[in-house]
Amino acid sequence: MNTKKSFALAGLVLALSFSAYAQTSAQPAATPSSAKATTSANAAALPTADQILDHYLQASGGRDAWKKLTTRVSKGTIDVPAMNMSGTLELTEKSPNLTLAVVSIGGAAFRQAFDGKVGWSDDPQNGLRELSGDELEETRRDADFAHPVNLHSLYKTFTVTGAEKIDGASVYVVEATPEAGGSEKMYFDAQTGLLVRTISQRHTPDGVSSIQIDLSDYRDVDGIKLPFSVHQAAGETAFTMKFEEVHHNVDVDNAQFAKPAAQ
Repeated sequence: MNTKKSFALAGLVLALSFSAYAQTSAQPAATPSSAKATTSANAAALPTADQILDHYLQASGGRDAWKKLTTRVSKGTIDVPAMNMSGTLELTEKSPNLTLAVVSIGGAAFRQAFDGKVGWSDDPQNGLRELSGDELEETRRDADFAHPVNLHSLYKTFTVTGAEKIDGASVYVVEATPEAGGSEKMYFDAQTGLLVRTISQRHTPDGVSSIQIDLSDYRDVDGIKLPFSVHQAAGETAFTMKFEEVHHNVDVDNAQFAKPAAQ
């Protein structure tokens, strides 16, 4: 399970491959109105980026709690209303930055992984391929196991760009710029401190796609808070992932993250 950012975001760029596949099989799905944010006309004085990020780290459990965890295996479901389809999702993560995401839906399987150096994906549209360039760098960042702890090492600069409303709740918007690749917008709940949305540009075999991820249903798991509901809109396809079980510090073999031999 991350942010890209806690467990929900690490590895979920995999779903971009699913998006491209789904767009060839379904009518375009409109982004739900709940995914739209409205700018607050009378935003109060804004906190600094460091204050927002520190609030996020503490709200998610704190540095000590994150450092006690070494692996995570998360299982759940994926639902695509526009296609009237559902499937399963399994995400395996290991510190510091190993990840494997597997989506099974409609009789097809989609996999994406990062083994600490090599990123790869395997899906019906593009087959087995190795990631490179900006796509690899984005996957590397997403794979970070303790994202709330390591934000300052993953991004070069942070800029607070304003305050907005998402579903009636006040949020602070932080633009994070990495060493490579485009910047990302992160939306933090002003009250809870938790990350509730990210908007970024993602590189795929079909070009650059805009992806919005909304995180909700945060729950306490072994001392940290993780989002159990993840809504993602990429291109013209929207779908929701809900996690049903999460297990930490289980034995995970590094071999499962390695790119398979070509068939």
